[in-house]
Amino acid sequence: MKLGLEVFLETAYKQFKHQKIGLVTNMTGVNQQLIPAIDLFYHHPHIKLTALYAPEHGIRGDAKEGEKVTSTVDPYTGLPVYSLYGTTRKPTKEMLEPVDVIVFDLQDIGSRYYTFIYTMAYVMEACMEEGKHVVVLDRPNPIGIKMEGNVVEEDVRSFVGLLPIPNRHGMTVGELAVLFKHVFGYYCELTVIHMVGWRRTMYFDQTGLFWVPPSPNTPTLDMSMLYPGTCLVEGTNLSEGRGTTKPFEVIGAPFIDGQILASAFNQRNIPGVLARPTSFTPFYQKYKNQLCGGVQLHIEDRHLLNSVVTGILLLEIVASLYPDAFSFITNENNKYFFDLLAGTKSLRQFILEEKAKVFVNACEDELESFRQVREPYLLYQ
Repeated sequence: MKLGLEVFLETAYKQFKHQKIGLVTNMTGVNQQLIPAIDLFYHHPHIKLTALYAPEHGIRGDAKEGEKVTSTVDPYTGLPVYSLYGTTRKPTKEMLEPVDVIVFDLQDIGSRYYTFIYTMAYVMEACMEEGKHVVVLDRPNPIGIKMEGNVVEEDVRSFVGLLPIPNRHGMTVGELAVLFKHVFGYYCELTVIHMVGWRRTMYFDQTGLFWVPPSPNTPTLDMSMLYPGTCLVEGTNLSEGRGTTKPFEVIGAPFIDGQILASAFNQRNIPGVLARPTSFTPFYQKYKNQLCGGVQLHIEDRHLLNSVVTGILLLEIVASLYPDAFSFITNENNKYFFDLLAGTKSLRQFILEEKAKVFVNACEDELESFRQVREPYLLYQ
């Protein structure tokens, strides 16, 4: 197979040969030999790279989740690096002045919470306003074609759920770009450079590509498979495993008995996943340096796994076992971060009332509607 990056460098660059190019990328923007797109563009005799743009975690992946990224100068190329995760998340007119074309090359992980796709949306919006061309170099959706969850509601839109798509959308970044343009109104001049030889049914470990973690807490494919559901844990007082070697695979808190939780979880016979009792001590984030009891989730069959159902039912079980200890966390404005992740204000109550399956069943109509909306914009079989 060939990545969009490789197709661009072989032939597609010719249509932009005399134009100034900006590149939105990070450490995941590499070819199959792990050579960074930055280097490939900078040293290409017919590509005029004039600026770099950094998403969340920075151009080299050295910033933690939520940590502001500063604009700087890239020490290896001498090019300006404009931050799209600092004082602004949408490129300003001044940021776009050095370029005619913005090329986007980032590896997404297939979940709507992941901010790279909204960086792409803001780039498209800014380029629409400033008359710049957007080129998306397509990459695989690592967790495949399946869709799960609910569609984000209007009153809880945020940078972890900016547009009405489900938790697990089953689309590539190139397909999302076309959807964003034609359905959500980001009417920039857009070119998507397709992959060659990729099929929609592929998981990342079937592509022959090396997995480059898109952020510090995305170390494995299993983590990415579970993330559409276990990311919801971030909105609670449970540890989602940040500060361990298995983020989003281990879940727990000091008040949890892992044996009890694992037993209760496995009794539900949730398809495709088993829980194993464990303990862990995070080295940062929630419960730093505190011993937590909990579970590690093990994927038994990824074709049966519904990660969103898994995450919601896990929270329902914890809330039932530990009603006086479990809680949803609020920010300084007394707003629930969980609602932004869930894409709705209603899920909290369903969990507390042990009616999670009612919510899950209600998602099916939303998924079917989204399936019909996205169908015209799918680029691969």
